[in-house]
Parts: sequence; C-alpha cells; structure tokens
Amino acid sequence: MAIVEVKERRGRMKGGLITMPFIFANEVCEKLAVVGFISNMMSYLTQQLHMPLSRAANTLTNFAGTSSLTPLLGAFVADAFAGRFWTITLASFIYQIGMTCLTISAVVPQLRPPACKGHQTPCQEANSGQLAVLYISLLLLAVGAGGIRPCVAAFGADQLDETDPKQKTKIWSFFNWYYFCLGASILLAVTVIIYIQDNIGWGWGLGVPTIAMFLSILVFVLGFPLYRRLDPAGSPFTRLLQVCVAAFRKRNLAMVSDPKLLYENEELDAAISLAGKLVHTKNLRFLDKAAIVSEEEEDSLKSPNLWRLNTVHRVEELKSVIRMGPIWAAGIILFTAYAQQNTFALQQAKTMDRHLTKSFQVPPGSMNVFTTTSMLVTIAVYDRILIPVVRRLTGLQRGIGYLHRMGIGFVISILATLVSGFIEVKRKNAALAHGLTHKANATISISVFWLVPQYSLHGVAEAFVSIGHLEFFYDQAPESMKSTAMALFWTAISLGNYLSTFLVSLVHKFTGGGDGASNWLPDDNLNDGKLEYFYWLITLLQIVNLFYYIFCARFYTFKPIQMHRKEDGKPMENETSELANASHV
Repeated sequence: MAIVEVKERRGRMKGGLITMPFIFANEVCEKLAVVGFISNMMSYLTQQLHMPLSRAANTLTNFAGTSSLTPLLGAFVADAFAGRFWTITLASFIYQIGMTCLTISAVVPQLRPPACKGHQTPCQEANSGQLAVLYISLLLLAVGAGGIRPCVAAFGADQLDETDPKQKTKIWSFFNWYYFCLGASILLAVTVIIYIQDNIGWGWGLGVPTIAMFLSILVFVLGFPLYRRLDPAGSPFTRLLQVCVAAFRKRNLAMVSDPKLLYENEELDAAISLAGKLVHTKNLRFLDKAAIVSEEEEDSLKSPNLWRLNTVHRVEELKSVIRMGPIWAAGIILFTAYAQQNTFALQQAKTMDRHLTKSFQVPPGSMNVFTTTSMLVTIAVYDRILIPVVRRLTGLQRGIGYLHRMGIGFVISILATLVSGFIEVKRKNAALAHGLTHKANATISISVFWLVPQYSLHGVAEAFVSIGHLEFFYDQAPESMKSTAMALFWTAISLGNYLSTFLVSLVHKFTGGGDGASNWLPDDNLNDGKLEYFYWLITLLQIVNLFYYIFCARFYTFKPIQMHRKEDGKPMENETSELANASHV
C-alpha cells in the first residue's frame, strides 16, 4: 500500500495512539453485539425458536464459522481497492442492518413461534418464514463482521509506523491491548447483556448492543481526520496468481546459478515495499522461475508482463503466504475445542444449580465471564510481569516470540478439554445419585461453578494462542497483505467452528444406534449422553495437533526483509523482526 498525505495543515503527523479510541470503539461494539448474542444463542434458538439441541448447536457453529470466513472477502476488498477505513465503515453499516433486523425479530411476536403451553412437548418449532428472518439477519451480521474483523487490527497497527524503531516496539504491545479491549467488551456482553436477555427480554437484550453499534460507527467516522491511511496497492490475490502462472510457464527453464541474476525492479515494487524489500530465500525454489528473465523479456524489463515475469519481492510474497499455511492450520483444532464453550458447556450449565443467592441465578451464557476474566488476567500478567522477567533471561525486548507463545496455549487447551470430560462425569454422577438421569429439564444438585476450571483454562489458552496467532500473521505477512493476514486468523476460527459442526454431526449420527439410547450427544437430554467421550475425542485430536505444530514450528523459515533507514531511506542489512528471532523453537 502507498501512504496518502500523512500531515495535517498544522504539520502534525497523522496516526499514533490518539487514534486508538476511535478504532477500538468500532471493534468493541461489534464484539459486544455478536458475543452478547452468540454466548446466549443456544438459549434463544432452543427456548425462543424451539430448535432441537443438535440443530441449534450446528446453527450456532455454522454462523460462527461463516462470520469468521467472510473476513477473506473483506480483506480482499480492503487490500485490493477500497482501503481499510472505507471497508470498515461500509461493513459496519451492513452489520448495523443485521442487528436491527435481529432485534425486530425478537420484538415482533409474529416472527417467533408461540410459547410452549405448560409442559407441552414437543413445542411448536419456528416455521420457514421465521427461520428466514433469522438466517437473513445472521447473514448480514456475517458479511458485516467480514469487513470489520480483518481490518480493525491491521488499521490500528497502521497507525504505528513500522519504520520508526520507537513506534515499532509499540506494535508488539498493541496486539495485547487490542485483545484486552476485546476481552473487556466480551466481559460486558456475557454479564450485562446476557442478564438483560434472560431477565428483561430479548428485545432489550439485542436492542442495547444495536444502539451501541450505531454510536460506534459515528465515533469511528468522526476520527477520520486523525487516521494514517494507506492506499490499496491492488489485488494481492492477483499478484500471487501472476507468480504462479509465470512460474508454471517457465517450468522447463533451468534455474539460474546465482539468485542475484533474478529479476528485481524497485520502482515496480515501490507501492508494496514501503517498510522494506523481501529478499530471496532458498526454499520453494520452483517459484523462483517466475523471476528468471528470458531472452525475449530483456527488452521490456521496465514494464514487464507480470503474467510472465515477476520480481523477487513478489515471488517472496507468495513464498511467505505458503510458509504461513502450516502454522495457520494448527490453530483450527484449538478453535474447535473452544467452540464447545458456547454449545455443550452452556447446556451443562443449564442443568446445574446456578444460584448465587436464593433469588438470583447465574444465566448459563454468563459462565463465559470466567473464560474472559482469565483471558484478561493472563494478558495483563503476560505483558506486565512475564515479559520483563523473561526479557532478562533471553535478552530480547519482547521476551518470547509468538511461536513459543502459541505452543504454550496449545498445551493449556489440551488440559482444558481433558478437564471438561472429567467434570462432565462428575455432573452425570450427581444426576444419577439423585435419580435425575432420565429427566431432561431437571436441575441437578451440583454447583455450576464446577465448570469454572474448564472455562478458565480455555481463557488462558486463548490469551496465548490467539494473540500469538495475530502477532505471527501481522509480522510474517507481506506488507501489502496485512488485512489478508488478519483474515487468515479469522479463517482458522471459521474452520474450527465448521469442524465442530462436522464432528457433532458425525458423532450424533454414528453413536445413535437403532434406538438412539447410546448417543453421545442426544437432542433432548444431556444426562442420557456421553458428552465426556466427545470432550476426550477433541483432547486426542489436540494432542496429535500439538505434535504437528511442533514439527511445523521447528522448520519454519522466517521472512527476511531488507529494511529502509528512517533517516535517509537507504537499505539496511537483511534482517528478520525481533518477534521472529524470539520465536525459534
């Protein structure tokens, strides 16, 4: 991307920390809305629309998956032609429409099935028209989220100049505090918003975040004069495809003996290498053929046909994306495990004693407060205590790198799902002891706070893996593909949710048997199932995933970049970022 005019009339540089409240307000309100709904969506789908349990769980994970997949589209729009600011603005308006439709559907009685009468079973499910309103609203939310999620983090990091050593160090803390702000909004969502939904009504429970989202759009747009904005440098996907096509066309050419003979054109790459030029790496050498200059191309080196000849920088962009793939894939299983906190863990909570006092019960969806609180505490301790201590041992300003950080999170996530299975065994034993195994809606005499360990461990794991993932993608992605890199983070979440849907459907189908008596995940009564087996299945998958991740991290090649000095713009020696240097496994 090329920088547009970065000074105001008074000469003050644009960007900097002053812009963060305007930027964070948008993402905080988006999270307030979506988490306030998702955390309690199982209750809405089963109690308001009367969906069966497995169908409701799949609806939830499909929505979460889709809203984490659309960031690829949003990133393409931002990086290719619209820029991050306008992508966020347009997406926010689409999101606002979706929230408004969802609120209306919760308020107008005709858009929901009638309430159950007494102990009527089964209750009347939502008809096709009512479900259409729900699905259209969810689709608008998913599209809106697709423009907001990949761009906000990258847009915030854009406000800090990577070529300025003083500002570059702030980028490392930026991702911690970006995620901390998200966590704070999630904490508000799983307490205040869910309390409103369960005790006052879904109209107000969805209306409050709808109003908050509207106000956040106004705040974000008001910050327009302050932002450091980057012009899009053209479609990154087109550039990647051009390298592939050029390499394929020259597949029969012999490799050059010296990488210095490969084609370079600083003027052509100027808009996509402001912070520094990517230099040649030895792996994936078959792609280097895209930068071999043939005899017929020697006369058109100033303006080559990019479908036949590409610069080393553009070839290395593609190499960087390919090298990131295995690390990206390792995050999918973790988000599959995390998805259970909003589905089956919520159903566990609904069957347990949730009383804090005789007159007050903890809403099931509010149990996520323990996930969020543990995540916030971990982020604060990590940034303020752990990093200074480890810094003395490693000598690195950042303490530890993102690859180590992610590995720690994977181990903690394994422990979280393992513990979840044992807690489910204890819950079912309590149901058996009180003769409630076959009573679907009965409250079991076991405190809901037995679920705190699994919620808290997932929060700690998220603080390590998710922020490590964000740092990894932003640091290792090509400069002109930062939004796309952020989209990869959300895509991992998307596939994690889709994998959860697939596993739930598969387990539900193949463990049902002829009469369904042995189903691990029954539709109507969790006490009759074997949810602990499902948790331990995910634990096993995560253990396999951990070994895969260690192998990928061990052999990962960090992108080398030739930086430009801030003072004179002259190139410095090739280097990798300190984040990368701290990440060797």
